[in-house]
Amino acid sequence: MLMRMLCRAGLHDSAMAVFDCMRSDGHSIDSASYGFLLLSFAEAGKIDSVKHIIGKVHGSEIQMSSHICNTILNLLVNRDQVHQAISLFKEHLLLHASPDTWTLNILIRGLCRVREIDKAFQLFNDMGSFGCSPDIVTFNTLINGLCRVKEIDRGHHLLKEVQSRCDVSPDVVTYTSVISGCCKLGRMEEASLLFEEMNSSGIRPSTVTFNVLINGFGKAGNMSSALSMYDKMLSVGCYPDVVTFTSLIDGHCRVGQVNEGLKLWRLMSARNISPNAYTFSVLINTLCKDNRLHDARECLRQLRWTDIVPKPFIYNPVMDGFCKAGNVDEANIILAEMEEKGCRPDKLTFTILIIGHCMKGRMMEAMRIYNKMLSVGCAPDSITVNSFVSCLLKAGMANEAFHIRQTALEGLNLGLSSLNRAVPATMNADILVAV
Repeated sequence: MLMRMLCRAGLHDSAMAVFDCMRSDGHSIDSASYGFLLLSFAEAGKIDSVKHIIGKVHGSEIQMSSHICNTILNLLVNRDQVHQAISLFKEHLLLHASPDTWTLNILIRGLCRVREIDKAFQLFNDMGSFGCSPDIVTFNTLINGLCRVKEIDRGHHLLKEVQSRCDVSPDVVTYTSVISGCCKLGRMEEASLLFEEMNSSGIRPSTVTFNVLINGFGKAGNMSSALSMYDKMLSVGCYPDVVTFTSLIDGHCRVGQVNEGLKLWRLMSARNISPNAYTFSVLINTLCKDNRLHDARECLRQLRWTDIVPKPFIYNPVMDGFCKAGNVDEANIILAEMEEKGCRPDKLTFTILIIGHCMKGRMMEAMRIYNKMLSVGCAPDSITVNSFVSCLLKAGMANEAFHIRQTALEGLNLGLSSLNRAVPATMNADILVAV
């Protein structure tokens, strides 16, 4: 009871002291308390303490349940502590728990997650020695892992192996993983054949299946096939989601059909499907490239009233467009909106604004923005510094240019050679450097 209270209060060191004292006095621990301690210390990230507790409680006294074992391993894998999970399993858990198929699936998923596919297959091949048999989750995990590292042919081969087995059968996840892998490599004909094979096998495609195909066709510039797949999706009663619409919008934008993208944008709203950050980014980028700044600006206004916490890459193209058009005041307003949404400007944001103000001759405002960049801990790179110094020289502000250059060299550890290539060491105010 005391150990539980201490763990819940975050006092794990004190809980460990009570545990050690209890063991020294010869007291045993019940399975419920044992499991609670292991999970609590694992959740707190104290894996050495987990090993200590396991070592103190001998297997003859109490057996760890597979549920506790799997929960700890799953926790570590989800935290990207895959190698710690493998080490804990081999050195400690194997001695005190009986692994099951789910145990091995967790570890295989972890190894695939860190792209150690060959080690995942070694574990797969060793499953029999642990008294376990692979299930469809095992195969799906391996196939997905192979496709993530672009080993599509091996993934397809494993799919065929699953088809030939009598103990497992491929499901929608199996097929979707291979289809997704083919789409990412632009192998759309192969992806289409797998889709037809999947349907012929009586396996109903999911929204994810349709999404990967629509996205693949869109990226390949084949919008007729992407739209055909969208129609099939609706015909089988599969509901499109934000990924579906974003993929279609992206596809239209890639082939220069931004107006079609805007139609889909409005259709999303009619279907009560909220756009995500990537939807905004795709449309805004394309509108800016087409010099439709006011349409892009309207998208940003809509973004203000969403719950999305955006990234700078959404705002930067619009600010860049307005700065190039000479409207730095609008760019400043966008910066304020961006910060109001909790989005911190990045290096590119500051560079756009600094150069934009310089091109309008507003050098002191550019200096203020540069100083703000430094004060928020956003270190400029050689491109930012070289561009700003060039602008200052053109404006006849040699002293300020020299100060910026020296600050960059001394305080920000920018490469001396990259700065010297663009800015003369003498900093002669008569030298004009083109921006």
